[in-house]
Amino acid sequence: MSQTAPQQPVADERVKEMSAVRRALIRPELGGIVGTIAVFTFFLLFAHDSGMFNSQGILNWSTVSAQFMIIAVGACLLMIAGEFDLSVGSMIGFSGMMIAILSVTLGWPVWIAIIVTFAGCVAIGALNGLIVVRTGLPSFIVTLAFLFILRGFTIYLPQTIERKTIIGGVRDVAEGDWLAALFGGKILGGLFTWMGNAGIIEVFERGTRQGEPVVDGIPMLIIWALALMVFGHVLLTKTRFGNWIFAAGGDAEAARNSGVPVSQVKILMFMFTAFCACVFATCQVMEFGSAGADRGLLKEFEAIIAVVIGGALLTGGYGSVIGAALGALIFGVVQQGLFFAGVESSLFRVFLGIILLGAVILNTYIRRLITGER
Repeated sequence: MSQTAPQQPVADERVKEMSAVRRALIRPELGGIVGTIAVFTFFLLFAHDSGMFNSQGILNWSTVSAQFMIIAVGACLLMIAGEFDLSVGSMIGFSGMMIAILSVTLGWPVWIAIIVTFAGCVAIGALNGLIVVRTGLPSFIVTLAFLFILRGFTIYLPQTIERKTIIGGVRDVAEGDWLAALFGGKILGGLFTWMGNAGIIEVFERGTRQGEPVVDGIPMLIIWALALMVFGHVLLTKTRFGNWIFAAGGDAEAARNSGVPVSQVKILMFMFTAFCACVFATCQVMEFGSAGADRGLLKEFEAIIAVVIGGALLTGGYGSVIGAALGALIFGVVQQGLFFAGVESSLFRVFLGIILLGAVILNTYIRRLITGER
């Protein structure tokens, strides 16, 4: 009995195969990857003898990059969900001031001050989201209003209570506090001591710290940045909730008709953005030992720029946490690299404008590739 050979599937002529180049072009991380390679190549050529890539130099730009990364992760998820939060910078200043007032001025234990501040900031984030989804107002307008409200309270409260806009003494009251150590401490100190003794990294050659490693550990700020990046990436790419985030930002009405709880998704993303801002502020307060009314200025725009550099579309529904993290890395490397290269630091803002314009143009081209627009 003869057997019939299995029929080969017939290709549908209506379906066009996507080339490898096209698949690479529509990856949201493309801009961040290209930018990172270009920036590191530039500074390796022009600042390699300046100490930028020794242990202390790497720690400097890694710390700055981590600051951008923390707020960029929250901004990225929110922008993919189709919304903006312009109150991030003011939230940083406000939450830092609340920790200082509660712990230094009112004498609360630092861990309680941190928990209460986090709860308050997340509640404000929820309020932002609730107003946006209930009223239908653009998130740009709602969060712009909270930008001014929070900044006003950040200036008013310390002036009223302490007659000044900077409150110090946080490091003293935080000494020995279990929760403060999660934001202001360092880890892997023993590893760096071993590397110093082995001659792998630099050590102090004179003074009271002679023989000790120049870098004595990894700041918790960097650990928080990496943890939030991993959490955001897994949430976005490996969970059903991540699909909901993309759907809410891509086509909210179609997502609702498909059963996606769009309003809840957007509110939760506003809350997460506020959480990230509070993490940034807490690490900053523990590092400097003080809170200032001017902290966090323009951070909301820097977060958005990092996300755009990382490939997110301003229209929502498309983006990558890894791309946003690379955008933050570019920020940190350039900001510190200009100093090491002997370039006037004010040109950093010029760079921001140029790279933002380039990223928007690239992202617009990518959107047209995806949608077929001309």
